[in-house]
Amino acid sequence: MIYDLIIIGAGPAGLTASIYASRYGLKHLIIGIAQGGTAAEAYRVENYPGCPSITGNELMEKFLSQAKEYQVEITNAEVMRIEKSKNIFKIKTNLNKDIETKTIILALGMHHRTLSVPGEKEFFGRGVTYCPTCDGPLFKNKVVAVVGGGDSALTSSLFLSKIAKKVYLIHCKKSFDGQIAWQKKVNQEKNIVKILNRQVREIRGQRFVDHLVLDKPYKNKKVLGVDGLFVEIGSLPAGQKIIFDPALKRDRSGYVVVDGFLKTSIPGLFAAGDITAPPDKLRQIITAAAEGAIAAKGVQNFLAKN
Repeated sequence: MIYDLIIIGAGPAGLTASIYASRYGLKHLIIGIAQGGTAAEAYRVENYPGCPSITGNELMEKFLSQAKEYQVEITNAEVMRIEKSKNIFKIKTNLNKDIETKTIILALGMHHRTLSVPGEKEFFGRGVTYCPTCDGPLFKNKVVAVVGGGDSALTSSLFLSKIAKKVYLIHCKKSFDGQIAWQKKVNQEKNIVKILNRQVREIRGQRFVDHLVLDKPYKNKKVLGVDGLFVEIGSLPAGQKIIFDPALKRDRSGYVVVDGFLKTSIPGLFAAGDITAPPDKLRQIITAAAEGAIAAKGVQNFLAKN
């Protein structure tokens, strides 16, 4: 069977694209490992219209539930490679199954940026983590550190402050980059300790993380004792290795270049959400959802003309 559309990614962009594709009558399939994407990891979402305050997981459950109302197929698989022959795309997954489709919407989102310091890889899963909502409960009444200065770092610190005994919030600049509303809430929590204008240079421990090495002293010491480290320093576009076609245009940062209807430089291939250029655009659940809707309309237009 050849699908009209395959949506790769099950986050806000992918699920919204599916809802619109269903309403356009397009035979399609969603392929995604994590239903809800990284948006489901958000501790609290307070800027999505109609949902004044909701967890990321709860909001993504609403997206998923609405998509499923249209009986859409969802395959829990990882895409390994995409190839195109004439006008048909062939998608190879880790399930050793080839899927054919007339069009694709790439909605893979982002993957977490790493610190790239000694000890980070060695202690991943043993104190180093990139998901506070996933792993935060493991650090009940312990001392943890969050690295970052944007919204994700601020909200992660707030979430962890309800679980951990103490939260060090470490940022390389003299001030935070996140929304003032989040900064005010961080300032109100007595167990969040802000360490500004410093960087983590090394992560050390025995079996598990037990301390960090800073580039500059904090209270006359470069060593900071912690039980865990949460890295929240931003993300990079995912899926850069699954398409080997040099015709796919990306910018210098790896974001996919698209037009007004989210078409890429390869006919029939669309992209939506956080993987699209420009790199400095607003990356929020609402903007990802909007791009998913626009991409689905772009697919409908493309199929009507071809």
